[in-house]
Amino acid sequence: MTAAELSEIYEAYLQCLNRQEWDRLTNFVAENVEHNGRPFGLAGYHAMLVQDYRDIPDLHFKAETVLCQPPMVAARLKFNCSPCGEFLGLPVNGRKVSFAEHVFYKFERGKIRSVWSILDKLAIEQALRI
Repeated sequence: MTAAELSEIYEAYLQCLNRQEWDRLTNFVAENVEHNGRPFGLAGYHAMLVQDYRDIPDLHFKAETVLCQPPMVAARLKFNCSPCGEFLGLPVNGRKVSFAEHVFYKFERGKIRSVWSILDKLAIEQALRI
C-alpha cells in the first residue's frame, strides 16, 4: 500500500466517523484492534466511539495534519466541541472547548490494527480557566 492510498483510506475513515456510519466501521478497523495497548476488538472500539458521540453530540473529527508512512499514519486532529457533563475529569458541562488529539495508527491489510492516542487536556483546562 502506498502513502497516497493509506491517506485516502484514513480520510474515508474520518468521514465514516463524522457521519456515524457504524455499519461501515468494519471497512476501516480490524476485528482485533487495540487502543493505547488495550485489546478492544472491533466491538469495544465501536462502543467507545458511540459513547464519545453520546458525551459530545457535536463531535467532529478534523485532521489538521496527516503524515503517512505505510503501515503507519500520524495525525493531529483538531476538535471544537461542547462535551456534556465532565470530560477527562473536567467540568465542561456543555461549554465549547477547542483541543487537539495526537494519534498514531498502525494498519494491517488496509485496516486499523493499533491506535495510540493522546488528548491535549491542558488546552481544555485553559479554555475553562482551571
